[in-house]
Amino acid sequence: MTAALALGLLLLVPPAAQALPRGFFGIVPQTAIGQRDIARMRSGGVETIRVLMSWGAIESSARGGYDWSGFDETVAGAAEEHLEVLPFLISTPHWLSHDWRTLPVANGRQRRAWGEFVRAAVERYGGRGEFWAEHGPGSQRPLPRLPIRAWQIWNEENFFYFAQPPSPTAYARLLAVTHRAMRRADPRADLVLGGLFGDPGQSPPRAWDAVDFLDRLYRVGGVKASFDGVSLHPYAADTGVLRSLVEGVRGVMARHHDRRAGLYLTELGWGSQNDPGVVSFEVGPYGQARELRRAYRYLIGNRHRLGLRQVDWFTWKDLPGSCNFCDSSGLFRGGAKFRPKPAWHAFVSFARRN
Repeated sequence: MTAALALGLLLLVPPAAQALPRGFFGIVPQTAIGQRDIARMRSGGVETIRVLMSWGAIESSARGGYDWSGFDETVAGAAEEHLEVLPFLISTPHWLSHDWRTLPVANGRQRRAWGEFVRAAVERYGGRGEFWAEHGPGSQRPLPRLPIRAWQIWNEENFFYFAQPPSPTAYARLLAVTHRAMRRADPRADLVLGGLFGDPGQSPPRAWDAVDFLDRLYRVGGVKASFDGVSLHPYAADTGVLRSLVEGVRGVMARHHDRRAGLYLTELGWGSQNDPGVVSFEVGPYGQARELRRAYRYLIGNRHRLGLRQVDWFTWKDLPGSCNFCDSSGLFRGGAKFRPKPAWHAFVSFARRN
């Protein structure tokens, strides 16, 4: 069977053939979002918002203390629309490292500070979180109780843009510290790997392909006990390449006998500018919608076989002047108004149907 025929058969699997897990349809906003954004997300079938939890911003001083005010508002706004939040924890503070990309495992001080931050975050927003007690019945702003149940650790840790240097061994140490801190605060919380960039297009020491980084990570003794989910960012020229990236990562998980771990795609997307000469996943407005349909049909139809827990589209709105792909990857055009692209209607056709 040719690869093209195999992909065609996979794409024919009806999307509604398999029940989807709670929180499956996610969005990764790159701009500030307000209640109008969150309400529009909910109306379109979005179930999860993946958002940055910046350690450097929340604990900006070595003197101690956490400023949760910004993240409180995000969690509260999501809860009011019954949306879940998937935070990704990243960014080492300047008082611990001159480079925010440094994984905080080089010495005892870094490891202790990171563990304390993780534990504080889970104790605030997790299953037994103080945030939910503050917003219980009778409070000034009562909220539906939607504790954060999964926590993503770092982002694209196989790529120098987010980790310096990318190191499976250092990342395994970070997972071990994180796992201990999380379990003390909420034994039922899930730890998800940071989203691995599928094909960074560079070689070590600057970057690793996702399959190579994950394979090396699994070879670190005892690491499987430290996480519950693997995450991938399968950016690709088309759905055929995306499929190869997803199947490759799931294959690594199977070779290491880790079929129990869930698979999360915490970023995927195509841009609506017709400029493939600059970046291969900018395919024009109708190409963006076409690839979204093809990708979701394949992913939903094969969800059980892949162990797929969540798929997050990057991004909500375009951001002019940002990266050469981020400026057109939104489901809406940039600005305060809601100007949907064909891809938004394609997204809704999947998210509202399931």
